[in-house]
Amino acid sequence: MGDTALARALRLHCMQVTGGFHITPADGMPCDTGSLLLISPSEPEFWPHFTTAPEYSDGTPNPLDRWSRRIGDQLAQDFEARALYPFGGPPFQPFYTWALRSGLAWASPIGFLVHDTGGLFISYRMALLVPWRASVATGQPPCDTCEGNPCATACPAGAFIGGYDVPACKGHLHSDEGQDCMAQGCAARRACPVGQGTRLPAQAQFHMKDFL
Repeated sequence: MGDTALARALRLHCMQVTGGFHITPADGMPCDTGSLLLISPSEPEFWPHFTTAPEYSDGTPNPLDRWSRRIGDQLAQDFEARALYPFGGPPFQPFYTWALRSGLAWASPIGFLVHDTGGLFISYRMALLVPWRASVATGQPPCDTCEGNPCATACPAGAFIGGYDVPACKGHLHSDEGQDCMAQGCAARRACPVGQGTRLPAQAQFHMKDFL
């Protein structure tokens, strides 16, 4: 039981570890040792896999969250771990803080997390508190070498001028002009050169509808 076995189990569900860190007693976690691993979809193969799950088509709300909890709880049982989720609150788990601590995600010019391989489309379906000292990697912020910060100016509604204007964003999405974002995903996220083309339009549409 360890990193290799967990990676193999995650691949069966088209997911992957996208960051982590070693736990210390000062973290206030349910355990004092081991590691916290952030788990994300492996795109683009994740979406076709998810759409075959019973949660996707059973007509009950929150299909992706319910799927994530079912898979996460089973992984936790199999690996003597504990699964934590970014939904189900309040209170909510500090996934943004955990991502920053992982050394593989950073605050982008628009405030959203940017990941070293997932770009602005990074998402975390769960975190696993595993009882072993996992191998964790760190990287370099992609924004440091990005010319012009295209994400900061790509929003057609100007929703990222001076912070994130959520009402302006949602108002745009409800308009005729906003249907490109509804169909393809957030224009600001798509402007990031990291991970471009990995999010399928059908998955983007699912998340945009859920956001509204």
